[in-house]
Amino acid sequence: MRHSKHNHILGVKKEHRKALLANLATALITHGKIETTLAKARALRPFIEKVITLAKRANQSEIGEQKLHFRRLAIARVRDVTAVGMLFNEKVLEFLKRDGGYTRIYKLVPRRGDASKMAIIELIAADDVGYKKARKRKTRKAGIRKSTVEQEPALSAS
Repeated sequence: MRHSKHNHILGVKKEHRKALLANLATALITHGKIETTLAKARALRPFIEKVITLAKRANQSEIGEQKLHFRRLAIARVRDVTAVGMLFNEKVLEFLKRDGGYTRIYKLVPRRGDASKMAIIELIAADDVGYKKARKRKTRKAGIRKSTVEQEPALSAS
């Protein structure tokens, strides 16, 4: 079935989209952080995380043929040998202890010319723990609180 197959189309043909994501991935690997539109950043996130997973698998593999296979798969997707070499040789060591979540997207103010939503996508450092969400306060139910009921002395019938 063809359900839910239209994620991150970006308004371009398939070949253009693949080239666009490959170029964005190359820039992200080489620079560590890029500024782009929010839609492109959201499309890039699963693409680059799969490539980083290929690099991790190659690093953890003991067989030389598998390492070469994973590298060739990454080159087929990213299309830049130097960027893939940098990822597989240097940057993969930062991601060995992380189980997914290699990128972070920050939303920015809209672009001045066309009011397009902008974002920064960056690779997360190995020791970054992120931020924790604020705890929600428990809401009290309307009515009498238990503590006031328990503290009142009971009336005795005398």
